[in-house]
Amino acid sequence: MGKKKHHRREQQAVDDGSPPKLSRKDYEAALRDLQVELVHLQEWVVDTQAKVCVVFEGRDGAGKGGVIKRITERVSPRVFRVVALPAPTDRERTQMYMQHFPAGGEVAIFDRSWYNRAGVERVMGFCTEEETDRFLALTPLVERAMVDSGIVLLKYWLEVSPEEQTRRLEDRIDDGRKTWKLSPMDLDSYNRWFDYSRARDAMFAATDTDVAPWYVADSNDKKRARLNIISHLLDHLPYEARPPKKVELPHRQTPGDYRESEHPWRFVPERF
Repeated sequence: MGKKKHHRREQQAVDDGSPPKLSRKDYEAALRDLQVELVHLQEWVVDTQAKVCVVFEGRDGAGKGGVIKRITERVSPRVFRVVALPAPTDRERTQMYMQHFPAGGEVAIFDRSWYNRAGVERVMGFCTEEETDRFLALTPLVERAMVDSGIVLLKYWLEVSPEEQTRRLEDRIDDGRKTWKLSPMDLDSYNRWFDYSRARDAMFAATDTDVAPWYVADSNDKKRARLNIISHLLDHLPYEARPPKKVELPHRQTPGDYRESEHPWRFVPERF
């Protein structure tokens, strides 16, 4: 019965014009290959002292955190630094809030970014329309200065359908492991779908430039979105894979005069 249902879902995907569901085995194999390339990228970033800035934006539930997790889970947090900006303080609401740029030898990944001013702050009334307009006018100039200074800037917008967003947010409500992902802000903003659409469109119109373009990823299929974004990111950085280093474990020292301590150890109870 289960196989028949799965077959019908795959057939429906084909009929809709979308690709069939990606199997876990194929997904994990492709992800592993991409994560190996991310390690090569890391070595290049450190060796060349490159400065890479990757911005992730999108609606609540679009899958930004999932993509970022797959990018960073097999590399060093000292090289791949994640910046997750909270709601703005009273002081930050009066600023053009742009900071946390990468240093040499670092990849700064923004789980939301300075573009809060064009999105959530605008929609939720944390800033005035005049402040948003000024931000949208100045941002292309700032981003050009970033690129001219040697920063590689990549900006991704994850696009999700209203039906899929609803499904994912309801899943967070029902899953005790995910309730922390639902902030009061998420709930307040949920019914403002078209306000966010208008804000997104204005942001694209003002800041999608040849110097710092926006790349849009369909994230209704999380697995495919993760693979597509990581592949795209790797394609836009001029790293070269290096031959693997030959590593051999050295001989472990002999005990010499060492004797095990008689101090009693406090073991963690084995409940599982």
